[in-house]
Amino acid sequence: MNQWFVAYTHARAEGTALRHLRQQGFGAYLPQYLKRRRHARRVDWVPWPLFPRYVFVAMDLDKSRWRAVRSTIGVSALVCQGDRPAPVPPEIVAEIRAREDDRGLVRIDPRTRFKKGDPVQIEAGPFSNVVGLFESVTDQERVIVLLNLLGRQVRASLPPEAVCAGG
Repeated sequence: MNQWFVAYTHARAEGTALRHLRQQGFGAYLPQYLKRRRHARRVDWVPWPLFPRYVFVAMDLDKSRWRAVRSTIGVSALVCQGDRPAPVPPEIVAEIRAREDDRGLVRIDPRTRFKKGDPVQIEAGPFSNVVGLFESVTDQERVIVLLNLLGRQVRASLPPEAVCAGG
C-alpha cells in the first residue's frame, strides 16, 4: 500500500526533483501557492513551493525501490526515522490538497499567517517598508495593522498581500 514520504531537495530544485521522480514511476506531489515577488521595480505573483526544498513522494516501501529516490536528480535525501523513510500521515496531504484551487495552487488564509501582536512589514503602498504589529483580519479580508506614527498608534487596513512577516 502506498504511503506518503518526504524527499529533501537541493536548493530551488523542487520542480526538477518532481519531474525526475515521476519519470521513475513514483507518485510525487509539490504543493505550491502564489507568492508575491518584487523584482526590478515590478511586482508579480509566481507559483512557489509551500514547503521550500521538500517534495512528497508516494510509494510502498515493501514493493518500491525507495533507495533510488535518494539518487534522483534534484533530491538530496529522504526524511528518515532511523534507517527507513518516515511516513507522513495521509490526512496531512489530503488537507493540503483540499485547499487547492482550480489551478492546483494552495490557498493561504491570511488569518493563519499571523497572531495578534506579531511584527509585520508593509510591502506596498504609502506605508511601504514600515514595521507594525498585526492586530486582526476583517470580514472583508483586509488586515488591520497597528503602526507607530508620530508617537501614536494608528490602525491601518491593508490588503493581505501588502503585509509580510517582519520586524
